[in-house]
Amino acid sequence: MLKRYRQYLLLEKSLSPNTLEAYMDDALKLLGYMDDCGTDLTEVSLDDLHGFAAAMGDIGIAPRSQARIISGAKSLFRFLLLDGYRQDDPSELLEAPKTGRHLPDVLTVGEIDSIIGQIDLSSPEGHRNRAMIEVMYSCGLRVSELCTLKMEDLFLEEGFIRVTGKGSKQRLVPISERAIHEIQNWFKDRCHIDIKPEATAFVFVSRRRGRPLTRVMIFDIVKELTSKAGITKTVSPHTFRHSFATHLLEGGANLRAIQCMLGHEKISTTEIYTHIDRSRLREEIISHHPRNI
Repeated sequence: MLKRYRQYLLLEKSLSPNTLEAYMDDALKLLGYMDDCGTDLTEVSLDDLHGFAAAMGDIGIAPRSQARIISGAKSLFRFLLLDGYRQDDPSELLEAPKTGRHLPDVLTVGEIDSIIGQIDLSSPEGHRNRAMIEVMYSCGLRVSELCTLKMEDLFLEEGFIRVTGKGSKQRLVPISERAIHEIQNWFKDRCHIDIKPEATAFVFVSRRRGRPLTRVMIFDIVKELTSKAGITKTVSPHTFRHSFATHLLEGGANLRAIQCMLGHEKISTTEIYTHIDRSRLREEIISHHPRNI
């Protein structure tokens, strides 16, 4: 059944490898709980699922993680219904916990310049790291999209790159002149690296291993540079994506255009940045309005 479920997620839902593994992990959590209760998935009731949700809270799983796991459980039961394992879907009335709207940390332009300024261009990885961060910020990429960016996706003369996002959906994103310049500088170093045959198509590769950079490598690079810059905010590669969207909105960009550049399927996902902007507007009013001074 799990093998068929994996095929369903891969072939019919076209999930990315990371999302697919997350859904499979959710299914295993549910299976483990029901196995402990002596309940088969074909016999699970809504009460059983309420018990599963309560157990997640009891062991300290955060509401946001609970909501994601419940979403995975709902996906599994939809599959069981479609594939004839069940005649009903007990998860239809299962509600996820309220998570609230999380406003991510955003870097100022000055802070981004400070992080980039910590890069030692005389080091072997200097130009690569500088190009990497400029592309993340200039194009608002997810870290997975940066890792999988290929040479054939670069249309530098036209000022665009092609990005393969969630669900293997592709989009064209404008790239800044500064990011183009940093990529070209990186290519001067890249041509001297002994790159593995299977990695030649990727833009960003490890100098020592000759393989594509991984998510963990990029996280570590960002963490080190942020620490050197003396920035105390919680900064990850995704922070550059949030900063990209927030700065565009503050500069007057259309929300629909930001949605297209970020690759969000729903406009509601992009609307979080209007809340960030409003919160900053409130801070400005409190700081400068004559009635608040």
